[in-house]
Amino acid sequence: MIGLVVVSHSRALAEAAVELAGQMVAGDDGPRTRIAAGLDDGSLGTDAAAVADAVADADSGDGVLVLLDLGSAVLSAEMALELVDPDVAARTRLTAAPVVEGLVAATVAASVGGDLAAVAREAEQGLLAKREHLSPDGAPDAEPAGGSSDDGPASADARTEVEVTAPHGLHARPAALLVRTLAGHDARVRVRNLTSGRGPVDGSSLSAVATLDARRGHRLELTASGPDAARVLEAVDDLAQHQFGDRPPPPTTPPTARGSGLDVAIGPAVVVDTSVDVSDYRAGDPGAEQQRLDRALRAATDQIGALAETADQPATAAILDAHRALLADPALLEPTRAAITSGSSAPEAWTATADEVHRRFAELPDAYQRGRADDVREVRDRVLAALVGRPGTEAPRPDAGGILVVGTLDAARAAGLDPSSVGGVVTRRGGTTGHGVLIAQARGIPLLADVGDVAIHDGDLLAFDARTHRLLVRPDDDQRAELEQLIEARRHEREQAEAAAGDPVVLGDGSAVHVVANVGAATDANGLGESGADGIGLVRTEVLFADLPELPSVEQQTAAFLDLARAVDGPVTIRTWDVGADKPLPFLAIAPEDNPFLGARGLRVFRTGPEPLVQQLQAVCRAAREAPVRVMFPMVSRPDEVDWALARLAEAGDREGGVPLGLAVGAMVEVPAAALRVAEVARRLSFVSIGTNDLTQYVMAAGRGNEAVQDLLDPADPAVLRLVALVCDEVGPGVDVAVCGDAASRPEVAARLVALGVRELSVSPPAIPLVKAALRGQ
Repeated sequence: MIGLVVVSHSRALAEAAVELAGQMVAGDDGPRTRIAAGLDDGSLGTDAAAVADAVADADSGDGVLVLLDLGSAVLSAEMALELVDPDVAARTRLTAAPVVEGLVAATVAASVGGDLAAVAREAEQGLLAKREHLSPDGAPDAEPAGGSSDDGPASADARTEVEVTAPHGLHARPAALLVRTLAGHDARVRVRNLTSGRGPVDGSSLSAVATLDARRGHRLELTASGPDAARVLEAVDDLAQHQFGDRPPPPTTPPTARGSGLDVAIGPAVVVDTSVDVSDYRAGDPGAEQQRLDRALRAATDQIGALAETADQPATAAILDAHRALLADPALLEPTRAAITSGSSAPEAWTATADEVHRRFAELPDAYQRGRADDVREVRDRVLAALVGRPGTEAPRPDAGGILVVGTLDAARAAGLDPSSVGGVVTRRGGTTGHGVLIAQARGIPLLADVGDVAIHDGDLLAFDARTHRLLVRPDDDQRAELEQLIEARRHEREQAEAAAGDPVVLGDGSAVHVVANVGAATDANGLGESGADGIGLVRTEVLFADLPELPSVEQQTAAFLDLARAVDGPVTIRTWDVGADKPLPFLAIAPEDNPFLGARGLRVFRTGPEPLVQQLQAVCRAAREAPVRVMFPMVSRPDEVDWALARLAEAGDREGGVPLGLAVGAMVEVPAAALRVAEVARRLSFVSIGTNDLTQYVMAAGRGNEAVQDLLDPADPAVLRLVALVCDEVGPGVDVAVCGDAASRPEVAARLVALGVRELSVSPPAIPLVKAALRGQ
């Protein structure tokens, strides 16, 4: 791939241009781009030796394009070519292209395999779109890159029309995604803006596509010729359906209603069977079945889109968007279409494929990954409902005070409930970490999960206390009175806790306890300020980026970390990739293991291939220069593993001009060996964070995903607490001790942890006020 070098008098200008251009490509698909900008003392200027080093570093053998800002930058670059190897100089080209627009165009052109001449041509046409847009008569004053505005190939093999659905039209990022999509096929595509009459232009040229001035609502005509003509236009149709990758942010309107926020409820049961009966379905030929599947997918997509647009919380809208993405997932669509071609009906093929994907998620030991099985099941049922002509899968809304009883609660059903009227929800299975459960809890709806096959009939009076997992079916008068009193007590308790949520926790001895939040998805950070969070104690980066098909770039990760930092007043602790065979990611290949909990997990995964870890640490370094960011390493067992991780941090710092001063570095204590040797493990660290979920399963020899041994997984077991006490006693002076497992979210357990010496608790956001209140009582 062609390398790029930016020569500028201002390093800040060059870094900003590179960051902008990096947003045009996904993950590490972009070209090797280097900066030679500013002088060593931080002042403005250019240095020929620095330019020579940048050119040599950017060269991969295919050529280097150098973009420059002002006159002396040209002189420095010309002198630099005399300092580099003659072979490198021979394949290096200086361009008069504008730095910002030229770099954006060159980045996209290089990422799709353009040679040096093509990349330079794209860069030099970078101002075409702006010139054309701002010219007095609206006419171009230069021929668009990629060819003249003729009628395109006379013998086009395929044609389609799409509407520009991106909220702001085909600006830089959506246009770059369109160009990359076209470049991935063996076809020549020309694009015309039917609304404005501009074009046609070569679809492989970002500069040319930009001249179309395609705005939201404009219609584009695409004609294609070549072996992949039909497939490339199908890909464009799909891109248009997904707003050219540029969906607007979720609605920010305030919630219209909120439930009680309690964990106790009384009301009549509304029992709902949400299964879909397809027994009367009559299949047609494979062609007809493919068409029925397409219609059902479109209907399901529209239904979920409507729910997302009316969602009363950004987190809910984001989860529903993930459901919508599943409907376009090749892992679901390709096997289904293949089965239909082989003679299966659409419901049979879709169910078989979705159930296999569901099974793979459901068998994962990690609770957060396992919760995605519910998403697959919900999407499965929604498409089946559309195939048999049902309008959707939302459960009936209970009358005021009614308690919905369902097998599992998925995100769409949870989003459709009215928090101001529903009395509560009872699920028979599905756990406490599924998206539907989390949405209901975030909306303040009382919920009791996993009651099993208890006999409950429609209209039965139900009462439950989720805190003690107590369910009463048809309670007597005394039991009902007891639960009603409990409701009033809990309501008063929560009101007081929420009123004081922003106040610090100071113990009787004057020491402070920080109650911070666990965060997975970026939307988890919404409302943290109101919750009273003192910061973010655990960013699960493997969850934060789980929906991406490829490794996020340094720029993407930096932006995500800074977004989280802006959402809360306090430090943000980034846990590096915590992956393994039990929770793989699409962009990190991990071999299957018989016992993934005892295999290559967390830090161990990267010992043989550290680059993804180093890139993440680069993002940490960048973010730490702008916000109070900390970093910690998971799955540490021995001191030498900490030494290795710190060496990788130093390597990342070398790429970023040094590790920021004051960056706090810690490690997870989730392996008994690390707890027993904590003084050695923590000798070079600022803090340790005890992961009670994994520590408990290792101490009790009970797998987190095994329902048969769930009763052993008690983080308050004396053996687990003894190890917590040992860590607090032996960690060494100046090293803080935190807990980031689920135990910290239980107020009664949190108080015991603090009594042992823990001074930071990272908990689920809804639990923060109650945990703080419990600690103030000590």
